[in-house]
Amino acid sequence: MIDADAISRSLAEPELFESVFRRHHAAIHAYLARRLGSEHADDVAAEVFVIAFRSRASYAPLTADARPWLYGIATNLARHHWRAESRRLSALARVGPAEPSEAAHEGAPERLDAAREARDAVRALRAMPAGDREALLLLAWADLTYREIAVALGLPVGTVRSRINRARRRLREELSGGEPHQTTSIGEGANA
Repeated sequence: MIDADAISRSLAEPELFESVFRRHHAAIHAYLARRLGSEHADDVAAEVFVIAFRSRASYAPLTADARPWLYGIATNLARHHWRAESRRLSALARVGPAEPSEAAHEGAPERLDAAREARDAVRALRAMPAGDREALLLLAWADLTYREIAVALGLPVGTVRSRINRARRRLREELSGGEPHQTTSIGEGANA
């Protein structure tokens, strides 16, 4: 049963909403864990589905898939938990590479470079406007299309494209030390 049907039919048979929960909970939880940390993800993911269940009568599907709607709820809740997200991004930016074992010397320079780039990317994400960051994270971490992001954030697709373009440009500039022509893989190549 597709999400739109399950949600519609759950108005008369509430237990049918469980299929939506089972299909999407892990992905919503993973997205929230990346944004807020695992210590907050359990509660916020549960809250996403409580809100979705309570508001299912007003669900107006633009697609048969409830993912954009659920990610929209998750993004709104994450926005309300911005302090936790800000602390998480700060912590990720400060994390240094783990102490290598003797057997871990192979590839060590590459891992150190990757860790440094990850810290720089987190700093850049933290510094960008919330709307740009949310659009980029829905693209990169939730693997939503531009259209699905537009649904999730309640924005026109053109605005989503602008936000993602601006976020990518800022991220590239931050990661290249101000040189705007290097590329980054965050959110690149996702389907539109």
